[in-house]
Amino acid sequence: MVLYLCIIIRIQHDDDMRTVILFLFLIVRAAVISAGDTIVLRLDEAIGQAKRNSPDASNARHTFRSEYWSMRSYRANYLPSLWLNSSPYYDRAINAVTQSDGSVRFVEQNLLRANAQLTLSQNVSLTGGNIFIKSSVDRLEILDSRNVSWQTVPVTIGYSQSLFGYNSLKWDKRTRPARYEAACREYVETLELVAAGTVNRFFSLATAQSNLESAVANHDNAVRLYELARGRYDIGTITENEMLQLEINMLSEETARINAMLELNDYMQSLRSYLGIGGDVVVRVSVDTALPEFSVNEDEAFSLALQNSPEMINMRYKRVVSESNVAYARANAGLKADLYMSFGLTQSAERFRDAYNEPLNQQYVSVGLSLPILDWGKGRGQVKLAKSNRDLVSLQTEQRRNDFETDIRKTVNQFNLQLQRVRIAAKTDATAARRHDVATRLYILGKSTILDLNSATSEKDSARRNHISALYKYWNLYYAIRSMTLFDFERNIGLSEDLNELLK
Repeated sequence: MVLYLCIIIRIQHDDDMRTVILFLFLIVRAAVISAGDTIVLRLDEAIGQAKRNSPDASNARHTFRSEYWSMRSYRANYLPSLWLNSSPYYDRAINAVTQSDGSVRFVEQNLLRANAQLTLSQNVSLTGGNIFIKSSVDRLEILDSRNVSWQTVPVTIGYSQSLFGYNSLKWDKRTRPARYEAACREYVETLELVAAGTVNRFFSLATAQSNLESAVANHDNAVRLYELARGRYDIGTITENEMLQLEINMLSEETARINAMLELNDYMQSLRSYLGIGGDVVVRVSVDTALPEFSVNEDEAFSLALQNSPEMINMRYKRVVSESNVAYARANAGLKADLYMSFGLTQSAERFRDAYNEPLNQQYVSVGLSLPILDWGKGRGQVKLAKSNRDLVSLQTEQRRNDFETDIRKTVNQFNLQLQRVRIAAKTDATAARRHDVATRLYILGKSTILDLNSATSEKDSARRNHISALYKYWNLYYAIRSMTLFDFERNIGLSEDLNELLK
C-alpha cells in the first residue's frame, strides 16, 4: 500500500523536495491507517479506564494492600495470643553433672528429652506490660536404664513490665490508626491524580488531533490557492513574488501536516499505554465542550481539605511521631527498671498421671535496674536532639499548612474563573474561523493581500489551540480540587472507594 502511493507521487511531481516530504507523510499516514481498529474515547471513559488499568492506579492498589496488612498486624498486638512451643532433643555425651554432695563429676549420659508449653498472653496498652498464663509438661528419659521422669506445671500466671521504659503500645495507638487513615485517603487521592494525569494525556492528544485537522485543511487550502495563483500568474494579474510566496506556503503546510501526524502518533501512544490499550488500536478522543456549571466556596474547600486531605493527616501523624521520639529518648536516657513476676503450681513424678497429684507452689519475682552513671551526656544529647526535631516538625507542619491553604484558595479561585475563560476561548475560536473564511474569500476576489490571509490562518489555528487549552485547564483544576478536598462539589458528596474490593 505504501509503495503504491509513493510511485503515484513520483509520477505526478517532479520537484525532489516535495516528493520526499509527501513520501514521508504517506508512510506515516499509511502506518496509522493499517494499525488496527479505531476507538473513540470521551474524557469520562478515558478516566474510568485509567483508574482500572493505569500503572499509577495499580501501584496505588498494592500500596494500600500493604498498609492494610500492616494495620492488621498492628491490631493483633492488642489481642490475646496463644502459642504452643516445643523443643525436644536427644543427647548422648559426657557431661558435667552436679552430685548430691555438691561435687561435680563427668558422667556419660544418653537421654531423650521432650517438652511442650502452651502460653496465652495479652499485652496491656495502658502500662505497656504483658500478662500471661502458661501450662507445660516435660518428659526426661535415660535411655540406658529406661528411667523416665515427668515434670508438669499445670498453671503459671505472670506479668512483665518495664517500669520507666518507652510504652510503644500506647504510642502506636496514636500513630498507626492515623497512618492507616492517611493510606485510605491517599488511595482515593491517587485515583483523582490518575484522573488528572489522564486529562493531561487526553487533551494532549486532542490538541494533536486538532493540529492535524488544521494542518490538513490549511494544506488543502494552500494547494487550492496555489493552483488559482498559477492561473492568475499566467495572465499577469499577480506578481512572481506573490506566486512564490504561495508556493512556499503550500510547502510549509505540507511540512506542518507531517509534523502534526508524528505528534499525533506520539501522544496517541502515550494515552494508549497509560490506559492499557493494545498497541494495534488507533485511539481518537472526542472533546465535549459542554462543561458543568458550578462554583466552589473557598472557605468550604479549605475546611474540607483540612478534614479529608491525606497530606493534612500525615502532618498530624508526623507531629505525633516526633513526640513519640522524644518519649523514647527520655526513656533511654534515665533509670530503667524491668519487673517480672509469676505464680504457679508444679510437680514431678516417674509416671505421667502422678505428675499432677498434689502440685507444689512456685513463685518468681525479679526486678532489673539500669542507671547510667557516666555516659558523657549521650542520653541528654539524644533528648535534646529529639526535642529539636519535634520543634522542627511542628514548624514545618505549620508552614506547610499555610502553604496548603494558599494553594487550595488559589486553585479554587482559578477554577471559578476558568469557565468564563473557556466561554471566551470558544467565542474567539468561532470568530477566528469565520474571519479566516472571509479572508480566504477576499483574497480569492483579489481584495486582500497574502499577508492578511496568512495572519487570519495563524489566528485561526492559535484560537483553536487556545480553546482546547482552556478546556484542559478547566478539567485539570477540576480534578486538582477534588484531589485536595476528596469532595465532589458538582454533586455535593464526598469521594470514596470500595476498599474491600481491593482485598479480594
